[in-house]
Amino acid sequence: MWRPTATIDNLKLRAKLLARIRQFFAEKEVLEVETPLLCHSTIPDQNILSFSSSYKLPGIDETLYLQTSPEFAMKRLLAAGAPSIYQICKAFRYEGYGKQHNPEFTILEWYRLGFDHHKLMQEMDEFLQFLIQTKPAHKITYQELFIEHLNLDPIKATYSEIKNCAIKNGLNHMEGLSKDDWLDLLLTHKIEKQLGKNNKPTFIYNYPKSQAALAKLNEDKLTAARFEVYIEGVELANGFYELTSANEQRQRFLDDLKKREALGIATVPLDERFLQALEHGLPDCAGVALGIDRLLMAKSGVRNISEVLSFNVTCA
Repeated sequence: MWRPTATIDNLKLRAKLLARIRQFFAEKEVLEVETPLLCHSTIPDQNILSFSSSYKLPGIDETLYLQTSPEFAMKRLLAAGAPSIYQICKAFRYEGYGKQHNPEFTILEWYRLGFDHHKLMQEMDEFLQFLIQTKPAHKITYQELFIEHLNLDPIKATYSEIKNCAIKNGLNHMEGLSKDDWLDLLLTHKIEKQLGKNNKPTFIYNYPKSQAALAKLNEDKLTAARFEVYIEGVELANGFYELTSANEQRQRFLDDLKKREALGIATVPLDERFLQALEHGLPDCAGVALGIDRLLMAKSGVRNISEVLSFNVTCA
């Protein structure tokens, strides 16, 4: 199959959308940057796997990784004194493909100095209204969401209570899952499809601290300053009030490596340059990563990511 998987009209729509994104940030005086996609390290999260490449030349024998997002390099720029920044680039994840996934995709990531996750959610809401004419978003905490849809408090519930809720809802054929695994299954299989309907995005915020990733913990020490955005049942973006502690970030990375080892997943080298940047000092900021391809799906109304890609992984 030599023909593109997207229509020419959707390719034109992509070009218009990218121009509008640049207009949005130009008006806010947010600086566009570029960072490397091929690096010496990658994210150690056991749920986000990277493509690797053997780089061998005279005097060189290294493994390099295609980046799953430009996050670490962009934060190094912020630590070096850059103002609020954004980037549009390719990202790569070693995963299957389907209606919502392609291992190579386009990402928009931006960081706003002096913002927390609440202020960034406000800007993201404004961004979506500007780009794809959504209605003002509905915002709900992770805890409120589970109580509303499943009568389950995900912050206070025990492992057994969460597992029993999953089994009660038909998710009873799995073994060896963690508390967060069960919560993720409940979210993706029983709640997600109901989110962001009728052109009104849903923002979920204040995730359990065990799902903090690169976000600060809130004052309650039970939840993380993290949010996700859904449109028509599809996750569109993931944002953080960014963790600035190098020691805490290193410990989280080490914990991720232990989880990889337990699951039999190859470990990866830690990004020591990123950790050095945190030690130097990352300014107070919030950041968000948004899938451009999924944004195009929402704008065009198509249900398969291939319809907005020039060529998906099967015919690239």
